[in-house]
Amino acid sequence: MNTTTPPPNFQLSIDQCWVLLDSEVVGRIALIVDGHPEVFPVNFVLQRRSIVFRTAGGTKLWGAITAKPVAFEIDGYDSHEQTAWSVVARGEAELIEDQADKDAVDELLLEPWQPGEKNYYVRLAPKALTGRRFKVNNPDVWHTRLADPRRASFE
Repeated sequence: MNTTTPPPNFQLSIDQCWVLLDSEVVGRIALIVDGHPEVFPVNFVLQRRSIVFRTAGGTKLWGAITAKPVAFEIDGYDSHEQTAWSVVARGEAELIEDQADKDAVDELLLEPWQPGEKNYYVRLAPKALTGRRFKVNNPDVWHTRLADPRRASFE
């Protein structure tokens, strides 16, 4: 194998993307705010094939409901398989206003991590959902940062 050829990416199916989304609790919402990109970490739940998070009034809320489109991303690393993965959802965010819908989300235990009032519920129903998984390079144990998760397979 030619060492200059990058390893193949393995595209994930939509169902695989949903399974990975369901395995995480924190993701990043990417918005355009005042003409430039902003990325906000949010904890989230899945409800009816959509991503839901809570927020306070402010930049994140305003950007989420006025920025068209928005993106949401999660990623992870499987030390046993030595693979990394990434899932990206794209679509439009909307404010959930119906109390029954909010109650249904609350039943999924969407509790904000950050202190303060987080009374606004935002839903992203993806129009595009893509993901990929790829084999990571073996770490050079002597030159890899201690915090690099690839080291776990050697320790």
